[in-house]
Amino acid sequence: MEKIIDLINNEMAAAFDKCGYDKAAAVVSVSNRPDLCEYQCNGAMRLAKALGKAPIEIASDVAGVLSDSTVFETAEAVKPGFINLNLSGSFLSDYIKRMAADSSCGAIKEENPEKIIIDYGGPNVAKPLHVGHLRSAVIGEAIKRMGRFCGNEVIGDVHMGDWGLQMGLIICQCQDKGIDPVYYDEDYQGEYPSEAPFTAAELEEIYPAASARSKEDAAFHDRALKATAELQSGRRGYNALLSHILEVSVADMKKNYERLNVDFDLWLGESDAQKYVPDMLKKMEDDGYAHEDQGALVVDVAEESDSKEIPPCIVRKSDGASLYATTDLATLVQRVNDYDPDHVIYVVDKRQQMHFTQVFRAAKKCGIVSPDMKLDFLGFGTMNGKDGQPFKTREGGVMKLSVLIDEIDEAMKEKILDNKKEQNADIDEEEVVKTARTVALAALKYGDLSNQATKNYIFDIDRFTSFEGNTGPYILYTIVRIKSILRKYQAEGGAVDPSCILEPADANEKALMNELTGFNGVMLTAFRELAPHKICSFVYSLSNAFNHFYHETKIMGQEDKARQSSQIALLDLTRRVLESCIDVLGFSAPEYM
Repeated sequence: MEKIIDLINNEMAAAFDKCGYDKAAAVVSVSNRPDLCEYQCNGAMRLAKALGKAPIEIASDVAGVLSDSTVFETAEAVKPGFINLNLSGSFLSDYIKRMAADSSCGAIKEENPEKIIIDYGGPNVAKPLHVGHLRSAVIGEAIKRMGRFCGNEVIGDVHMGDWGLQMGLIICQCQDKGIDPVYYDEDYQGEYPSEAPFTAAELEEIYPAASARSKEDAAFHDRALKATAELQSGRRGYNALLSHILEVSVADMKKNYERLNVDFDLWLGESDAQKYVPDMLKKMEDDGYAHEDQGALVVDVAEESDSKEIPPCIVRKSDGASLYATTDLATLVQRVNDYDPDHVIYVVDKRQQMHFTQVFRAAKKCGIVSPDMKLDFLGFGTMNGKDGQPFKTREGGVMKLSVLIDEIDEAMKEKILDNKKEQNADIDEEEVVKTARTVALAALKYGDLSNQATKNYIFDIDRFTSFEGNTGPYILYTIVRIKSILRKYQAEGGAVDPSCILEPADANEKALMNELTGFNGVMLTAFRELAPHKICSFVYSLSNAFNHFYHETKIMGQEDKARQSSQIALLDLTRRVLESCIDVLGFSAPEYM
């Protein structure tokens, strides 16, 4: 379906043209004064000087032509030269009817779908997921779902940190803890044990201990550096240990990501791209793009138009070691080789912007990606506590993600129990726990996604779990309310019929219809701008419009059965639109709350 604003613009352009005015000025926007009108056009103001006419004269000419329009109920010229517009009920209801009949509720899809890889998650193996991993997972998952909804082929890659010194530290710490010496025997040629010599819980203790030890024990630090180099050079026993670390870590990660309703198509890490590094670096040198600088291999990526200094991209240290830039560039080589994407999107902390500027420029300059491949960096802000500082535990440490999820689940459970006690409702403990998890996830995700991704935000568990205001629970409560009405209607023998939608009966019904028309463009706009918060804003406005309509309308007590059928169809469309939106945001609504 065409966006309703495009249909309105076409009608306005025809009116300008009929009056002999430049139709390029006939641009309509949603009114910034909804108390005065639904849409407005300021085109007369643009034309006045060139035509030597008063803006109100031009506006009056156009408004006069629109008096016979089937699109507008009213078109009024007001000083100094605005055209205030209100849609006709028949035009609006016809549009809503077509939305209701469409399986995607009229949502616009990409005309030229892309193959897109989204790099999000970015956890380090052998470490538990913590609150710092939340935003990448939540935002990245939403971007992935938005892209798919719009018709693109989207591939999500977790891109684990499984390379570098941390692995050498774990290998040496495991050796000192007495793990099977077969992994450390350079002459061993047999098969290594199939079962990992440690659990996820043990790994969580091994790395912090090794890291702390390396800062105080220089000899241990040097051993770890040597082990890292040997791992990267292909030492069999160390790579067998790496396989165990990955197996155990990934299994643990999947449990936590599953609780967030986040999943990945690819569970690849930095180690998977290492085989591409030697040839990539050689080609960079052979093609003259990389050169030595103080023993390191670098690619100059500064451009004349830069307003600030962009340092060279170091792709190999003076000691021969790889860096994050090396791994990220090699990963692009791998992605082009395996998937040939049109577009790669990175959802990473915004403090890494300089790193990705260097990587993207080096990738283009060295021919790792084609000139027309799109590389986007969506840098997100930090999640802060009420003190405005990065979110911490009460003791001041970094909170595990599982603990954060547990806390919001428990807070939601208490609120639901309190509500049921106030209503003297029967309490099914198992059902309460299940519902609480569903609503808590909405609270957590919506609390994050309703903020612009690039900005920092305050994590406030009391506000996020509230059933009032711009929160996930409020959105879910709206959907559950609609489901309840639909169940009652169907229990009385009624059936939803989209074709029976009538013109709006009053201002509240018209306001709900007007909000619904925004759906068909919001998904595509939000995805192209990598802006999930725009979907949240739409969902909140639509929920408010529905709840106002609901409180002012006796739907089940409606005596006019044709009107009741129309309102039920309108409610069902509202439900479908809201559920489409929250599915893209990565959560769902329960049947009851």
